[in-house]
Amino acid sequence: MKQEILYELETPYRQPFRLEGFRFGEGEHSCAIVGGIRGNEIQQMYVCARLVKTLTAMEKQGMILQGHEILVIPCVNRYSMNVGKRFWTMDNTDINRMFPGYMQGETTQRIAGALFDAVRGYRYGIHFASFYLPGDFVPHVRIMDTGYQTSSLGNLFGLPYVVMRTPKPIDTTTLNYNWQIWESNAFSIYTKETANIDEESASQAVSAVLRYLSRVGVVKYACHSGYLSTVINENDLATVLTPSGGIFRALRVPGQEVEYGDTIGEILDPFTAEVIAPVTATTSGLVFFAMDKPLVLEHEVAFKLIRRLHA
Repeated sequence: MKQEILYELETPYRQPFRLEGFRFGEGEHSCAIVGGIRGNEIQQMYVCARLVKTLTAMEKQGMILQGHEILVIPCVNRYSMNVGKRFWTMDNTDINRMFPGYMQGETTQRIAGALFDAVRGYRYGIHFASFYLPGDFVPHVRIMDTGYQTSSLGNLFGLPYVVMRTPKPIDTTTLNYNWQIWESNAFSIYTKETANIDEESASQAVSAVLRYLSRVGVVKYACHSGYLSTVINENDLATVLTPSGGIFRALRVPGQEVEYGDTIGEILDPFTAEVIAPVTATTSGLVFFAMDKPLVLEHEVAFKLIRRLHA
């Protein structure tokens, strides 16, 4: 294992900004793995830290196959992480909306540019990302449908679902999208948590990455086969909105089956705790996402459901 500073930037803070990475093996640039790009992505950083620890032990045992290099970057935005802020501390910009970056641009453009220079050209790119909504969801792999993707590779992680996303204009500035445009096989992995650590889903994510690397011939790793992944299109997920504002109480969690019309949540009066309105399932299927924000407005996303395809 080689730890190195990939990029350094002088800042108004006491210490310069540093982007650090860990390299394993030597040879072809086989896989780059990126953790927390945003300041609240503690779980994403933690999963990468677990991978660094595991890959260090595997390298000592000769389990990284000859001719392959793996690069792991656990944290991209340590400044924001230190102060508990999701986006860049200076101007509230999102580094994951700045790719491929610009080395003469704003600070976040320069950081994105330095990160992309470090990870561009790897055959496989894995990014531990976070959902834009607060809540829990079924662990899954997400792939941008750019026309450059190889969707079948997503099944090799052995996670329950592979979600295909049709890019919107804002997606063209993400790491995943630009990786694909520059001919890397790129995947975003979503675990259960973001700002908190969940050991079970972290272990599942570590196993999924090692399973994938084993199946594409980068490491030697014996593990169970995982799930037979179901491929779904993000646009096919059914959205359940809150019928009114108030205190939100979820009655179902991700992974649970629901039937059309089931009460899967409730909106309570903030002052009396009386039920103002039920939140009902708009289709039969499985809970993919459940919001965990306690105070909501009308027409916020409370759940996303995977429609049942067969009766």
